[in-house]
Amino acid sequence: QVQLVESGGGLVQPGGSLRLSCTASGIIFSIYVMGWYRQAPGKQRELVATISSGYSTNYADSVKGRFTISRDNAKNTVSLQMNSLKPEDTAVYYCNSNFRGNNYWGQGTQVTVSS
Repeated sequence: QVQLVESGGGLVQPGGSLRLSCTASGIIFSIYVMGWYRQAPGKQRELVATISSGYSTNYADSVKGRFTISRDNAKNTVSLQMNSLKPEDTAVYYCNSNFRGNNYWGQGTQVTVSS
């Protein structure tokens, strides 16, 4: 059974930082493209960042220069370091794993950026 478990969400002031983590089980983690997506109230889920099995990264324009995605294949973990957070970053953040159409999601973790 595949499980993706996110952690690290919370409430932070504008300009602050948070680090999200996602630990996977039930998959051969190293071969999967891992990613973070987010969904704000009333909006569609959108890509935040992905990292390939070869460590190539891709970011949404809105987070470039502020967010960094990384992976640790030894720990089956993907992380998202979020700096200079803005109120518009408020959303539920979801971990995703994808390999040749095998697509899995975590349960999501809430990130709220507010003063």
